[in-house]
Amino acid sequence: MNASVERVRDALAELIKAALISDDGKSLACREAGREKLAGLRADPPEAGSLRMDGAWMLAIQQAETPELAAEEGQVNLTLPRACPFSLDEILAPGFDVDHAVEGIRKSASTG
Repeated sequence: MNASVERVRDALAELIKAALISDDGKSLACREAGREKLAGLRADPPEAGSLRMDGAWMLAIQQAETPELAAEEGQVNLTLPRACPFSLDEILAPGFDVDHAVEGIRKSASTG
């Protein structure tokens, strides 16, 4: 896996964890970690041709589904979409709203 995919995967995984974790404090910590990782991506953006967002998204879901977090992930039924709900340009945009993104992930996981 290339470094660009890993960096995007890590940022998306924090957003997914924030959506799935029921504990507000831990969810907030994941949102903050996601914001930091997204800021790092904006500061040093990956080449669009070096990754597929859907692939990074699926890897992020796997990372967020760790057994250690399973007991805390009671917010929604984990039926996340296979396609990434965000484009690379969207997550790199300075105005990307992490809270709105987390709520969107939460809703998509609730409805499939």
